[in-house]
Amino acid sequence: MTAIDLWRFVVDHRQELADLTWEHARLVVTALALSVPVAVTVGVAVARRPALANAAVGTAGVIFTIPSLALFGLFVVPLGIGRAPAVTALCLYALLPVLRNTVVGLSEVPAEVVEAARGMGMTESQALRRVRLPLALPVVVSGVRVAAVTAVGIATIAALVAAGGLGVYVFDGLQTGDRTKTLAATLAVVALALAVDGGLGLLERRLRRGRGRGRHASGAGRWGRGPRRRRDEPPGEEPWAQP
Repeated sequence: MTAIDLWRFVVDHRQELADLTWEHARLVVTALALSVPVAVTVGVAVARRPALANAAVGTAGVIFTIPSLALFGLFVVPLGIGRAPAVTALCLYALLPVLRNTVVGLSEVPAEVVEAARGMGMTESQALRRVRLPLALPVVVSGVRVAAVTAVGIATIAALVAAGGLGVYVFDGLQTGDRTKTLAATLAVVALALAVDGGLGLLERRLRRGRGRGRHASGAGRWGRGPRRRRDEPPGEEPWAQP
């Protein structure tokens, strides 16, 4: 097999590769759409309870260590073959990174910021929505980024339970000894993972920069200005400059 053979295979089967890539991406997006809200909700609920947080993260960690082939096969019994067992397994694998980063992100919010929000009259739920979660969002997105890239790789196993995806070409190539087919599908998985990682990484960096600008603007508003001039003072006389 040469690079020319690989290129010819990709060109000749580009439509099939595109369809399998779309199936692969759809599995990942569906799993993340189901698992991220659950993981964030649990993370918010246990963030201020260290014992519960350790138990939740530990449970998700145990699930994450289960071999992917075993977990996919486990759900075939109650759910049958197809997309359902694949999406369920991917959901469970995506829980750990998002849950852990939610707990870490909320715990890293400075206590004085939360106290300031309470001093402004915010309730606990308002402080969570307006202060704690926005500040923790970049860390949460980082967890989603790890979960998404992990799901792209594990979703290859979905072909074994008739859920489609690029794993179809991977395992077909392995069974028939067609290394070109296997390599083409593998490169497509890698390209999809890099695209997902790059897109979510860009979002994470923008959120971090936005949070930094917000803090800087807040600091300038509080400490960067001098005392305000009273309306009855003539222009040119600064009250702090008077002896």
